[in-house]
Order: sequence, then C-alpha cells, then structure tokens
Amino acid sequence: MEKLVITCAPTGSLTVPTQTQYLPITPDQIADESVKAAEAGAAVVHIHARDPKDGRPTSDLELFREIITKIKQRSNVVIGLTTGGAGGMTPEERIKVVPTFKPELASFNMGPICFSLRGIYKRYKDEDYKYPWEKEYLQMLEGFIQHNTFVSLEVFLKTMQENDTRDECECYDVSHIYNIYHYIRQGMIKPPIWMQFVTGAVGSIGSAPEDVMFMKHTADRLLGAENYRWSIIGAGLGYLHTAPLAIMLGGHVRVGLEDNIFLKRGVLAKSNAELVENVVRLANELGREIATPDDVRNMLKLKGRDKVNF
Repeated sequence: MEKLVITCAPTGSLTVPTQTQYLPITPDQIADESVKAAEAGAAVVHIHARDPKDGRPTSDLELFREIITKIKQRSNVVIGLTTGGAGGMTPEERIKVVPTFKPELASFNMGPICFSLRGIYKRYKDEDYKYPWEKEYLQMLEGFIQHNTFVSLEVFLKTMQENDTRDECECYDVSHIYNIYHYIRQGMIKPPIWMQFVTGAVGSIGSAPEDVMFMKHTADRLLGAENYRWSIIGAGLGYLHTAPLAIMLGGHVRVGLEDNIFLKRGVLAKSNAELVENVVRLANELGREIATPDDVRNMLKLKGRDKVNF
C-alpha cells in the first residue's frame, strides 16, 4: 500500500470553546497546534480561522494570513484551506481564501449539507457557555442548509483551477460522489481526485463499516479505483474504527479537534498532536508507512509551497 496521509483539522468551525478547553482559538494557538500535529506525523493541515477574542468562526482574511504564514515559516506541512467556512457564511465569503492565498489545497464540499448540533446545545445550560455567541450559533445550525448549488460549485471549481489549487472533495453522502462523477464528465474535475469521506456527523452518512464500504464501492464503480484517493473523517469517537478501517483498506485518515474532541470515551484530547499520534500508532501496528508532506505533493500533483501567495 502507498504511504498513509494523515490530515489534521486543528480547530474547524463547528466545535465550540465550551466543549473543550483545548480548542485552539488565536492565530498563534492554531499555528502552534498545526506545527505540532505535523511534527507528530500529519502531512496536511486543514485550516479555519477564529476570532481571537471569543473563538467565533470567521472568514477574516488577515487572520487566515497570520495563521498560514506562521505555519509555513515553521513547517513544510501541506496547508489546505477551508472553503466550507462556517454556518451563515455566503459562498462568496467562503471562496475568498483561494484567489487571495492561492493555496496548494482547498476543501470543496460536493453538495448540500444540513448540519445539526442539537446534542451539543441540549447538553449545556445557559450558564455553562463560555461565550454568549455559542448557544445561538448552535441553534442557528438547526435551520441552516449549506446550499452548495451547482452554480456555486462551478464557481468554486473554476476559481480553484484559475489559481492552480487542488480541490479536496468533501463527500458527506453517496450523492456527492455522483456529483464528482458529473464534473468529471464535464471535464471540470480531473485525476488524481482527492476525496474526504465525511462520516458520523448528524447530517452525513454514518461511520459504520457498511457505510464506509458503500462509499468506497460507489467511488470505485463511478470513478475507477485508479483515478482517486480517499481519506476518511469519523466524527466524534467514530474515528476509533474508521481510522483502522481506512488504514487496512488503503485509504487515508483525517483527525483533529474540528472533528474529534475525545481521545477515547470520556477522555478529552489535550492537543491535536495526541490525535495524530494515535493514528500513527495504529498505522505502525498495521504495517503502514506514514506519508511526508512531499510525498503528498507528489501523490496529488500539488503545485508546491513556493507557488502559494503567503
């Protein structure tokens, strides 16, 4: 099998500070967590930005610039930027990072998504929240649809092509793989295709082995196994069984405090590096080598860190 690509998503936009004291918020914290995750074995970091005053997700380009510049100064890790943004952001806000920074890699949600974090906001009383915005934000997501219409998807694709940024196709369900197939037939997505199977969240496909195999079999049938590589996100504790499954099947793995705040049941991860180290341990036990950032650049035919705009 080829070497295992570990992606780390250090902060995201759906985890709120009340859930874990270890969530990085400031640019320095996010950059530091990213570098330490890379030192632990992550070849790629997936970057969101937060308001350093209260941890609210933001599309502020200067905060993004500060984070990614600090990471690049300290690490050779591949820096991928989110275009998923956060709940309530417009497609125009979400895509701005690509023409501004021209990253090697950027996420690309492959269809509409309904999020729900009701299990989180029902867990806390009003006085439990660390910041006033958190409960309102979690409740807002109950009625929010990230539209990702074909009109906006094509704008995203063209913008990435114009900036030589590799699209990281995030698939929350089987229909999203069919959307990739549609754009391959249109000549707008070309191999090597890089996919994240997003599983286990409320609003996505489940993270049971049967769910993962259904996604993989569909991708094999539609895209051809030789034309794509896949990685998997097992939301919450789901990563404890999706990660070894992906390692054994030749897939790749994403972890991080965006997706997984627990190291194991009842035990909060104290850092992103801890989560990465857990995947490295599994890979070592299962006989899979760990990919370096330059391995990923060769594997996905990325343009290289010298051609980004930061």
